[in-house]
Amino acid sequence: MNERRYSEEEIAAIFERAAQAQKTARRQLPPGAGMTLAELQEIGDDVGIPAELVAEAARAIDQSGRPTSRKYLGLPIGVGRTIELDRRLSEEEWEHLVGDLRETFDARGRVRYDGPFRQWTNGNLQALLEPTATGHRLRLQTVKGDARGLMSGGLALLGVAATLIVASAVTGGLAGSVSGIVFLAALGVGMFGLGAIRLPGWARLRRRQMEAVAERLALAARARPRA
Repeated sequence: MNERRYSEEEIAAIFERAAQAQKTARRQLPPGAGMTLAELQEIGDDVGIPAELVAEAARAIDQSGRPTSRKYLGLPIGVGRTIELDRRLSEEEWEHLVGDLRETFDARGRVRYDGPFRQWTNGNLQALLEPTATGHRLRLQTVKGDARGLMSGGLALLGVAATLIVASAVTGGLAGSVSGIVFLAALGVGMFGLGAIRLPGWARLRRRQMEAVAERLALAARARPRA
């Protein structure tokens, strides 16, 4: 029996329907519910993806770490990544990791040891290595402190300007205070904007850098034989 061959138009229609079905399934998934690896493998089996390939992809996601973030007024003021390693890093591997961090972030930083805990810090940028029951956990995190200071200072100046407007209106001296109030408000807007405008690009860069560190660390861990 000959297997049916689909035309170009039919192929396009098939993939269009499959993509639509995938979107519908995503919408039906309750927020925060997630899916287990077994459930993902079951779905993969339905569309012809071997279970081992799904598991391998899931392991790659796990090894790249879990991204974290901190926001200030809805903007990313801090980013991070937590990476669970299924083995302990040797001293040599830790030193290689420090070298990678220094090269990736273009910062010398300082290394500190506290019993089984190790850390590399450069200002607000930190890499913390801590033992777990099955290996090591690496926490990469940083905060854009100067941006938060500028944004807070800008909001404070805007608050002062608003207070002066109200006080001047009550006392009848608003006309003589307009220029000073406008200057304070403009300065406040400028400070807030200077702090806020850099945050999205900064956060994207730091996330890419942390993800790259995690990927190289996972690759090195897979290549190195277990003790």
